[in-house]
Amino acid sequence: MPYREADLSRVQTVPVAGRRNKVDQRLLAAPPGFDRSFTAFLASLPDVLAAQDLRQVIAAVAGARRDGRAVILLLGGHVVKVGLGPLIKAWLTQGIVSHIAMNGAAAIHDFELAAFGGTSEDVEEGLADGSFGMSEETGAEMNQAIATAAHESRGMGEGLSRALSRRKQLPGAEASILVAAQQQDVPVTVHAAIGAEIIHQHPAADGAAVGATSHRDFRRLAAAIPDLNHGGVVLNWGSAVLMPEVFLKALTIARNLNGGRPTHFTAADFDMQRHYRPRLNVVQRPTREGGKGFLLTGHHEILIPLLVWGVLDRVGSLESGAGNAEAAGKRKRKPGASKR
Repeated sequence: MPYREADLSRVQTVPVAGRRNKVDQRLLAAPPGFDRSFTAFLASLPDVLAAQDLRQVIAAVAGARRDGRAVILLLGGHVVKVGLGPLIKAWLTQGIVSHIAMNGAAAIHDFELAAFGGTSEDVEEGLADGSFGMSEETGAEMNQAIATAAHESRGMGEGLSRALSRRKQLPGAEASILVAAQQQDVPVTVHAAIGAEIIHQHPAADGAAVGATSHRDFRRLAAAIPDLNHGGVVLNWGSAVLMPEVFLKALTIARNLNGGRPTHFTAADFDMQRHYRPRLNVVQRPTREGGKGFLLTGHHEILIPLLVWGVLDRVGSLESGAGNAEAAGKRKRKPGASKR
């Protein structure tokens, strides 16, 4: 069988001047200059791919805050235990977040940080002798707060926040999302997965109270979602399964009760790897009726501070009338030049 070869001498070439480029020199990264501020750093990033997406999410969050639209934050436990509570508190203090919805793990880590000053035990070490998750004070105090909330017809997030506010000693109060939400009067909801959280192992655990308070919080989240309509933002930070599923069902309720609204909002997932449920249930499906969706992938302890700092910088610039976070030293962009 003889081998055949393509005749490259017959190839038709085109002039490079007539070619449409996705990247040109105006989109490239800039090396450090005399200005070493965060504004300058953000402006120095290349205007392509994830850096471009990060800028768009920053602009969307700052815009929602400016226009009085909802910014709903969905939280997984890892985000709290790697130390990002103080950054979320900064957003709460600046009026950027309108609703915080966290899974049970996030609530436990935050409660322990606030009440005891530390969290995140060694799972393997405790699993060997059956002591993992058996902390007396964590189980007793959180379950008591949940039982009290159920008796008073409150949600789990509200109950835990109120319990912390009444506690005499709070060594980790400055890092607590629950405490900050209570102080800033921002709704916080907790969405439990019975049997998946260490406080359900405790003798004081009351399944009826957990179910009643978590279901109330589900209804509260569904009532907050309509405020996303036309300009709001929902951010999923580090929840691969539970919060994307809860959000999708709460969104269905909101649209059922509000004539198909909300639509035309921004949805973004921030996690260490890309998962099926956040991609579909937070980013893609909810924005098909209008809006934008983003997937940003990286370590929580690095990626999320970039977003938080960027939004605070943008909000400060908007309030001072100085333009946006890219005003200082930013090269002019060619509109539409960096399409994927």
